Amino acid sequence: MDPQNSENRDSADVSDLSTTRDDRTSAEAPSKPFSSHFLDRSEAATQARRIYTKILIQRTCLIIIAIFAIFSIYWGALFHVPARSLEGWIVDFDGGRIGQTVMRELDTLSAPALAWKVRRASDFANGAKDLMDAVVEERCWMAVSINEGSTARLNAALSGGANVMYEASSAITAYGVEARNENAFRILLKPTVEAWLQEVTHKFAIELFKELASNSSTGLASMAPEALVRPVYYTIENLRPFDVPIATAATFVGLIYLLILSFYVVNSGIMARAASGLERELTLGSLILVRVITPVLLYLVISCFYSILSLAFMLPFDRKYGRSGFLVFWMVSWFGMMAAGLALESMITLLTTKNIQIFLILWIISNVSVCLWPIDALPRVYTYGHAAPFYQISRAVRTIVFKTKNEVGLNFGILFAWILISCISLPLIQWYRRREDVRDWSKQQVTEEEKGSPDNTS
Repeated sequence: MDPQNSENRDSADVSDLSTTRDDRTSAEAPSKPFSSHFLDRSEAATQARRIYTKILIQRTCLIIIAIFAIFSIYWGALFHVPARSLEGWIVDFDGGRIGQTVMRELDTLSAPALAWKVRRASDFANGAKDLMDAVVEERCWMAVSINEGSTARLNAALSGGANVMYEASSAITAYGVEARNENAFRILLKPTVEAWLQEVTHKFAIELFKELASNSSTGLASMAPEALVRPVYYTIENLRPFDVPIATAATFVGLIYLLILSFYVVNSGIMARAASGLERELTLGSLILVRVITPVLLYLVISCFYSILSLAFMLPFDRKYGRSGFLVFWMVSWFGMMAAGLALESMITLLTTKNIQIFLILWIISNVSVCLWPIDALPRVYTYGHAAPFYQISRAVRTIVFKTKNEVGLNFGILFAWILISCISLPLIQWYRRREDVRDWSKQQVTEEEKGSPDNTS
């Protein structure tokens, strides 16, 4: 055989083999980046479009489920208000005709907002003062007092002559606390009580005038004009007015901002650990300590500046605790951020960043739903609100700013309970995730060793 021909044939075979390999490589190569249209029929574009559409459909279905399953919590809190009647008291300190008439008439009136309960005057040793204290201490939502001596003053005005001064509005006093829940006071309680008392006093005036007019021996012209025109009237005394509009930021809207800030800290921690590689470097115990201590310290700083913002806009902190009010407000904000933020820290470990949004929506709405209206006026399913972090922060802030019922110790206790739950759950969830990470790392090591073994190399 001719060596030259053999060499040429081998070269041709190698050339054909190389050409075949190049063609196959070219066929298997991905399409050129940035060159496809959305509706291209190429295999790569079709596969990408299929994945893209699938993810969007899945996430949209998840949002729709969230609308009905989670948003309905808030809609339900506003759908039928009040779902339950709030308790109001009637106390007759007068004991005469005015007291008996007003008690009888009010007891026959009813409305969804208020359910009256008659209390004996003997239950209040210091009279109206004790009744006011009871309203401030939230033993009832509203109280109507028929004041002592009302009938005697009216009789004196009717018989004392036209020059006698008579104050009809001193006969009845209705007590309420707007700062306890401004929405309930302005929309439910005050309008209901005003309507009832208007009806009762008007009816009393008509009956009294008919009685006086039918008595021929009575000289109407000689009576005090006020006693004839309006013999009985009322005064509504707001014991704790919601007189600082900026407080709405601290008792409602600002709570949402606190939660958003807490979530931002959680996300920042994830980004910092991923960029620095600490997630893989630290032992389980060290990682847990970093994930707990770091956000707690950041919440302390952020809540301080949040409190300074409220101070800059003249939120009065000195009404209840004097100069210490700012410190108490700061600590409440700090505990609130820890209660809300550490729960997110735990749940983002369990649900991952892809699914934490659903919990975040649930966390916000379940908290907000029990802060707008009194829990006592909502359906019983919302009783959980007594343990909700937002509700505890709102209650504490109202005490600091408006001197409402002091349960700040209880508020701190419930917030601390939430913090403790997160401090227990976070290590457990992190331990579970670390097991998965170690397992994945071990598999990766085995795969790399197999790829680098001599047999594979040969």
